[in-house]
Amino acid sequence: MKLKAVAASLAILGIAASVHAESSGAAQHVVAVRAGKLVDVVAGKVLDNQTILISGDRITAVGPSGSITVPAGAEVVDLSGATVLPGLIDAHTHLTGDPHQHGYQSLGVSDIRAAMYGAHAAQVTLNAGFTTVRNVGASGFGDVALRDAINEGELPGPRMRTAGYAIGIQGGHCDNNLLPHDFHYTENGVADGPWAARAKVREMAKYGADVIKICASGGVLSKGDEPGAQQLTLEEMKAIVEEAHKLGRRVAAHAHGASSIRDAILAGVDSVEHASLVDDEGIRLAREKGTYFVMDIYNDDYILQEGAKAGMLQESLDKERALGQLQRDNFRKAFKAGVKMAFGTDAGVYPHGDNARQFHYMVQYGMSPMQAIQAATINAADLLGWKDRIGSVSAGKYADLIAVAGDPLKDPAELTRVKFVMKGGAVVKGAQAAR
Repeated sequence: MKLKAVAASLAILGIAASVHAESSGAAQHVVAVRAGKLVDVVAGKVLDNQTILISGDRITAVGPSGSITVPAGAEVVDLSGATVLPGLIDAHTHLTGDPHQHGYQSLGVSDIRAAMYGAHAAQVTLNAGFTTVRNVGASGFGDVALRDAINEGELPGPRMRTAGYAIGIQGGHCDNNLLPHDFHYTENGVADGPWAARAKVREMAKYGADVIKICASGGVLSKGDEPGAQQLTLEEMKAIVEEAHKLGRRVAAHAHGASSIRDAILAGVDSVEHASLVDDEGIRLAREKGTYFVMDIYNDDYILQEGAKAGMLQESLDKERALGQLQRDNFRKAFKAGVKMAFGTDAGVYPHGDNARQFHYMVQYGMSPMQAIQAATINAADLLGWKDRIGSVSAGKYADLIAVAGDPLKDPAELTRVKFVMKGGAVVKGAQAAR
């Protein structure tokens, strides 16, 4: 199935390759990537003149070029003039979300149309160097359908962990509050009370969710609520986490306010999304319990500059003005205190493919460039439960590689100019020299 996916992706992208079926008895296609510089995110350093051997969709060996024997007949990808990194991971995306259709404009977008938009967003995201994403909320299980189409090789796109509908209270951030009472509309993720919340977890798992997303607090882009106000109770969150973990799903909690962050951590969530108004107690609890923070500190720029054109409500713009800088300041504070951080941007609020613009802000607000890259590689892989598959250029992991012309440790903006992308051993973007 993996070979089928590679073959279909290459055909879509117009890249010639020889794919050998295992059933024919032929050896798997071998690729040798010559890396002028290789970012070793595990050791936290840059290595010179490395060779990466790939068989099928997996890395088989990595080391100094002088010590690696390239098999006869192997395809050689020459990136000797570039810096190679593991494929990047965005742990907070909404691929089926159209950034130009917010507020009341979003009411004209059907679930089917959103899923079709997601096919476009998936390819744009992959071409930007993000070979894996965690999609934390989509109506109509559009993200599940997108994930499955990518896995089957029917569409190009990143590896996906999907949530289906986000779970929250009636009238809360995970509900749709734009329509009047006449329509009697309630979003499919709404659950009031611990047992209803448990049932909703089971429903998400039944229809293909890999991760459970909850809305512990109000939000910026929802109508009629406050980001700092807690919505789900501690009892409800404990029920959700217990049920999700029992079913082998991790839990991501949208939480802006201090009390919602605290209770989400006490309930046992695996990550807190946004964490804008976190207080000292929330930081202490996150550090003690190993809870990841996923803080989207780029999109404040897009919301305030372009949000009105995209249909965002005036109340949403006002909430963002009150929240954006506080979130960035608390990012610095939480990171300095030792909270684990994973890269996540809320893609879909802003245009897909601009994910890497966040690196600049992560560095500005306290991280070194290497730490920011680690947040988008080994840290995010750990959060997703895939640290054995992705997140570093290591033997046994998927051959997900990107390359940039310059040095991203001197200029993080280099990551917004990705020249080469490989997913699972297949080149999906960038010229290659084969010999």
